[in-house]
Amino acid sequence: MTAIITAAELASESAGPRRPVLLDVRWRLGGPPGRPEYEAGHLPDAVYVDLDTELAGPPGAGGRHPLPDVAAFGAVMRRAGVSQDTQVVVYDGGQGWAAARAWWLLRWTGHADVRVLDGGLAGWPGPLSTRTPTPAAGDFDPVPGSLPLLDADGAAALARDGLLLDARAAERYRGEVEPIDRIGGHIPGAVSAPTTENVAENGSFLAPGTLASRFAGLGATDDTQEIGVYCGSGVSGAHQVLALEIAGYRGALYAGSWSEWSADESRPVAKGPDPQ
Repeated sequence: MTAIITAAELASESAGPRRPVLLDVRWRLGGPPGRPEYEAGHLPDAVYVDLDTELAGPPGAGGRHPLPDVAAFGAVMRRAGVSQDTQVVVYDGGQGWAAARAWWLLRWTGHADVRVLDGGLAGWPGPLSTRTPTPAAGDFDPVPGSLPLLDADGAAALARDGLLLDARAAERYRGEVEPIDRIGGHIPGAVSAPTTENVAENGSFLAPGTLASRFAGLGATDDTQEIGVYCGSGVSGAHQVLALEIAGYRGALYAGSWSEWSADESRPVAKGPDPQ
């Protein structure tokens, strides 16, 4: 099953007998909260889910967006109407990062049928709604482990012996700027692979073959290779894992990412251009 869905495909499925559960997860790094945007207009019957408080735990030693408590995440999904056998479509404002985070969490906790609206809300051809739905509670019971997850030591090992992709902007990777975390730079051995290069100007993912070529150029060899991904706090990194899946690769997310790594002064920091 594909990990993404076009707006036209979603419109067709939403008019059919088995309508997918829709999750609106609009969020922008450093931007205003997504809830007011949701209330101003969203896909009909979509339920709003907040990234900072429902798709992440409280910030701390585990990073700025550590994984949420699994039981609490399950309760949020059931409130939104998610069941074990429902189709789920998640979307955001178009950047794709927040939607990918929701996609990753659902897949990691065992939901098999979840897709991201390619290009986000901007491509939706139909009317929007301002009505807040109250769906019947779902029965989704999250069980972690269906997607690979890295801790800091695992990420370091992949950077040494495998392929670890840094999904942040190249200037943050090089350590030229660091607007958020304690120090700039990257995990030694990681390869710079900005998430923004996975998508076209409208925010839609590049074709699978184009993505596969991109990742091959970054060092990916075949679909059995373990590839690690990190970013600033585990949000845009999920977008990279999604792009890898579209391309036919399997990516492991380092959820704590640079915000966790850089907070520990005992961990090494590299600066400068990609050694490749």
